[in-house]
Order: sequence, then structure tokens, then C-alpha cells
Amino acid sequence: MTEPHVWPARSADLIPFAAALGDGGFLIDRLMRQRKDQGVLFFAWLGTRPAGAVYLWLEEAEEPPIRRHLPGVALLTHLQVRDGLRNRGVGRALVGAVERHLAEHGHDRVALAVRTDNPAAARLYDRLGYRDWGHGDVVCYARTTLPDGRVIDEPEHCHVLVKDLAGLTPAPRAEWPIGAAHR
Repeated sequence: MTEPHVWPARSADLIPFAAALGDGGFLIDRLMRQRKDQGVLFFAWLGTRPAGAVYLWLEEAEEPPIRRHLPGVALLTHLQVRDGLRNRGVGRALVGAVERHLAEHGHDRVALAVRTDNPAAARLYDRLGYRDWGHGDVVCYARTTLPDGRVIDEPEHCHVLVKDLAGLTPAPRAEWPIGAAHR
């Protein structure tokens, strides 16, 4: 089985990932934030196929309860794996890339919010060592760019999960593809 390859997004990756995952407006926004050092957009490939994406939010959380209880903690957001490519290690590879990036940059914790109606994602995060933060559910907002360019924010009820990254060993740079066609 082909292993997923994950690395930070580049402009050249946008077209194939927007076609594969949809919501190109979201991906463009996150790449612009990455250029301002506000976060990192990671893309995963399975062979030559765009397989998934995740955004590492490095700004203060938008949700007041998260901002209050987890000040300065980076957030793993908008994990998406392409239909037909789930259960092949893509989500695990994306989360691992975020965690290694954070450990490499001196962060000791990461948090995420998972919709209360998404038990499959909650099981993945549980297997990866994420635990309930102990402050109840939070209303988060999912931002979607419509085909006509309008942006809508829809409320979602979410569990907040955290993971301690202390002791996580950053991956050697050699694990990141160098000179790959997708870079």
C-alpha cells in the first residue's frame, strides 16, 4: 500500500487540491494566512493523487471559551480526507505532520474541535492520544465559500480535545520529500 506523503502547501498544489477537496476559496485563504505566518496548510498525497488537507491555526482561537482556557495553544483545524481514500492512513499522516511541526517549533500542546455528530473523527483523535479538555462543548463556526464567492459561517457543536506534545520527537528533515514533483 502506498504511504501518504505530507508537507506544507505551495501555490502549485492549490489547483489539484481544490479540484479534489472542493472549497478552493478556503484553501486560498489558508495559504494566504500561511504566507503571513498565521498558520500552516498541509497537503497529503497518496502516490500522485491529492488525498487530504489539514490547517494548523497559529493565531489565537476565534471561540472565546477556547481562547480563555487554552491561550496560545495551536489548533489543528479542518482535517479533510478525500472520499474514497479514507481509512488508508491519510488522516493519521496529516495529524502526525502537524504534531511534528509543532514539536519542532517548541510547542508543548495542540488542541482541536470535533463536531459532536462526527464519532468517526472522534475515534481517530482518541486513537492518536487526544483527550477531552474538561470545559464542556463549544459552538464553533464552519466557514464555507459558495460557488458565487459568498462566504457563510455555520454553527457547529464541538467537543474540544487536547494532546500533550512533550516528549514528541520531531521528524528528521530527510522524511520530508525533497525536490518532489508536487513541491
